[in-house]
Amino acid sequence: MALPKRKTSRSKSRKRRTHYKAIIPGVSLCPECNELKPPHRACPSCGHYKGRAFFKQQEEIVVEE
Repeated sequence: MALPKRKTSRSKSRKRRTHYKAIIPGVSLCPECNELKPPHRACPSCGHYKGRAFFKQQEEIVVEE
């Protein structure tokens, strides 16, 4: 089994890890309700995608006491 000849230095390993970054997910506006949604997905707030309704949001039940 091959072994490294020398210990990988701190700068060398950190240079290799410079591309390990968290990316910001893409978002787009829903044309129906103008809320932010992931691209190519049904809108989580209104349920529309490409002008068609795929699911309906449940209406909130308000209990008055």
